Amino acid sequence: MNKLCLGLWAALWLSQASTAAQAGPVAERVRNSATLKVCIWPDYYGVTLRNPHTQQLSGIDIELSAELARELKVKLQYVDSSFITLVDDLKTERCDVAMFAVGVLPQRAAQLSFSQPYLQSDIYGVTTRANRTVRQWSDIDQPGVVVGVQAGTFMEPVMTQSLKQATIAVVRPPATRERELEAGRIDVFMTDYPYSRRLLDNADWAKLIAPPQPFFVLPYAYAVRQGDAGWLGLIDDFVGRIKRDGRLLAAAKRNGLAEIVVK
Repeated sequence: MNKLCLGLWAALWLSQASTAAQAGPVAERVRNSATLKVCIWPDYYGVTLRNPHTQQLSGIDIELSAELARELKVKLQYVDSSFITLVDDLKTERCDVAMFAVGVLPQRAAQLSFSQPYLQSDIYGVTTRANRTVRQWSDIDQPGVVVGVQAGTFMEPVMTQSLKQATIAVVRPPATRERELEAGRIDVFMTDYPYSRRLLDNADWAKLIAPPQPFFVLPYAYAVRQGDAGWLGLIDDFVGRIKRDGRLLAAAKRNGLAEIVVK
């Protein structure tokens, strides 16, 4: 994690968690209902992915949310969410916690509370092997290049601010970055380490463009609504335990994410 992101996370988390109590309204609701409602983004490879054919969920946070529910001795209920609806889903109590590798951005931290980070990722480019316009990182920010970013992800504000010459194309569902790239409407799209693995593992046409040095390494954490220090403390304690007892690293290895674990 670079110093800027580490300092940002530390300041945000300490301000949110310093008054953590033993209990809170969310924990009480979870106990009374005997149900933990977990927001996921079901299109996040290696993190929270729903197989379109079997409807089976897989990924590091599917495994770890099951561990959290087991510790709390409650049943687990998944709630489909996204980076676009994340804030509203937590504020309106559609779910008790968001567990899908949520990047700790200032605009999110202004409205949500975050656990300590458990993963971190830089930004990567994905293009096609046949692309002659973008072959390396320095080709991305050039006149005439169209750069795709998924709406609501941290890539959207970061690349909008960083790119000076290329054109940004914000991809919104039902469109996908892969289809936009294959159709030639974008030259490259920006993503993180987990999503890049999806393409490299499943698409022989995909080519990864890595930055020559760290570009924007962002910590990922679990998010909860603000105003309940007890629930934040409970979630943070869980993250600390899975780091110490090896469950985090083991789940990361099973899902191809060991390289981005925060220890």
